Amino acid sequence: MPRRRCPTSPRACTTRCSKLKPGANEVVLGADLARKLGASAGQRITLVLPDASRPGGAPRMLPLNVAGTFEAGHYEYDSTIALMRLDDAAALLKLAGPTGIQLRLQDRDRAAEVGWRLSGELGPGVLVSDWTRTNRQWFESVQIQKRMLFLILALIVAVAAFNLVSMLVMTVTDKRSDIAILRTLGATPRSIMGIFMVQGAASGVIGTLAGLLLGLLIAFNIGHIVPAIESLLGTTLLPANVYLIDHMPSDPRLSDIVPIVIISLLLSFVATLYPSWRASRLQPAEALRHE
Repeated sequence: MPRRRCPTSPRACTTRCSKLKPGANEVVLGADLARKLGASAGQRITLVLPDASRPGGAPRMLPLNVAGTFEAGHYEYDSTIALMRLDDAAALLKLAGPTGIQLRLQDRDRAAEVGWRLSGELGPGVLVSDWTRTNRQWFESVQIQKRMLFLILALIVAVAAFNLVSMLVMTVTDKRSDIAILRTLGATPRSIMGIFMVQGAASGVIGTLAGLLLGLLIAFNIGHIVPAIESLLGTTLLPANVYLIDHMPSDPRLSDIVPIVIISLLLSFVATLYPSWRASRLQPAEALRHE
């Protein structure tokens, strides 16, 4: 059965690292890194460091105590990062102090803006990078995938609109005699056209709302649906070493939902125009000739 992992929250990871004992050379390993090393809490591992003071010299072998593990939910971090106290790390690397600082913002979308401001204030002697530049290629590929998915979804909606056209055309053909009777009773072409436009628009609105509700239901419960499918099939749909994440993220946003809903409603309305116009042009005498 596939195993689901719950990512460790940043606060829990910070709390765990703050409990490291000074001078004990304790380290907190990423979960995947600990799994590769076969290490667990309470065990000892060996850190191999090249000796920068003697080029070509034998590397230093430093024993470390594993205090625990953490999970960030991202394979690249969980398989490569180890955390330890700042003073212990400085002593091991023979540094006078930290060589970098990391900031966490309340609004992650302002990272690029804050990064540019810091870069201008600190000058060229300090390297400033944010998460949008560190993983630029990855995020660009995600944006391309979102555009392609939007296009595919729009094409699916267009196919559904063509089906709506076919349904209304068949309805007009089937109701020729009824339309002719309405015309002989005084119904105008505009009223006949309005009847079929309302019918088609109602079908489009009902279909769009049903699809929206079903999509939101799946989106908000995807964290339970995917593990259930994996348990049923006995496989892992998202191997962390391939997709870098081991769970299906879901973040429904109005900026993604509203355009699709509007396009669906517009196509549903446009799809009613031709069948409705065809019904309004029906001549009563021609329709009742064969009745």
